[in-house]
Amino acid sequence: MALTRILAVDDEPFNLEIIEEILEPLDFELKTVSSGTACLDIVETFKPQVILLDVSMPVMNGYEVCRTLKANPNTAEIIVMFVSARGTVEERMEGYAVGAEDYIVKPFGHDELRLKLQHLNDVLIEKERLEQQVEDATSTAFNAMANSSEMGQIVNYIEYIGSIDNSQDLGKALLNCLRTFALQSNVEFRLGTTTEHFTLAGGCSPIVVELFEMLKNKGRLHEFSNRILVNYELVSLLILNMPDHDPDKHGRIRDHVCFLVSVTEQQLRAIMTKQKLANQQHQFNQAVEKIHSKFHGLIELLNDNRINNEAIFKQLQEDLENRIPSMGLDEDQEVFIYQKVDQTIQKSVAREESIQGVKSAFKEIEDDLSLLLKR
Repeated sequence: MALTRILAVDDEPFNLEIIEEILEPLDFELKTVSSGTACLDIVETFKPQVILLDVSMPVMNGYEVCRTLKANPNTAEIIVMFVSARGTVEERMEGYAVGAEDYIVKPFGHDELRLKLQHLNDVLIEKERLEQQVEDATSTAFNAMANSSEMGQIVNYIEYIGSIDNSQDLGKALLNCLRTFALQSNVEFRLGTTTEHFTLAGGCSPIVVELFEMLKNKGRLHEFSNRILVNYELVSLLILNMPDHDPDKHGRIRDHVCFLVSVTEQQLRAIMTKQKLANQQHQFNQAVEKIHSKFHGLIELLNDNRINNEAIFKQLQEDLENRIPSMGLDEDQEVFIYQKVDQTIQKSVAREESIQGVKSAFKEIEDDLSLLLKR
């Protein structure tokens, strides 16, 4: 039952006795006073939910008391039921005009008053239900607005880190994002053989570093007091001031934090992969340059060898043409010598064709390497 406290106001003690007799079997806390001023003196401390208010009283009548009650924010919500010996339309209209919710005419029976109070109890129950709905709707609306604002920060963070290409800037960006949620944070990045720590207050304290090391392989989430530690393979995050005074906000922020660590881990992996590929590309470029240099050195050596061979054969031909006529050889001997020299020159020419084939092969290899570099 919503209705538990009733205040009865009447300058006639007999009327108050009747009310006490009617309400005695019911589970109400009842107080009685004999004047309007006494009602106003007690009302804020007793905090009744319903006031049974006599209309005709000396010094301050019921209408004046009701008007005063409704003008006070602390008592305006109290339900007022006028109790009067007269129940004309004009008097009822006057009662409603000053803010009363109900009206009962003396003399009234036990059942009549109880039914009216039961009706007022139903009114209070419905009022409480509606107030709770409004409170829930308001809370939901505020949570939705807060969540919308928080998600906006997260979306901005995700868009921003997409252009980051190094771990230092990524760590600072994560701390700045968490700062928009008023969170004090420590971050650890594990980059293969090295570890990086980030905090807005400078370096992480030794105890925080030890905590990261002890718990990095002990599960995804650890909560203790108003702190929370989130672990991923490459990233760990320690929050020092989770909002433990607000369970809804605490749960919402915890979800946000886990998501932020997840996307940060993915971006860190992308950065590390990009850096690894850049290092491999650099090493490949160096290897190609080295191969290119050796290819050209070999080609130059072959060219020098070809030029030397041509000079030697040319000199040999000139020497033979000058010496053979004076050597006293017969015609068959001269023909034999010239044939041998021609055969040797032809073999040299064949080797030159092989060298051209080597050059062509080298050229194809260089072209293939150039295509790989462009990719």
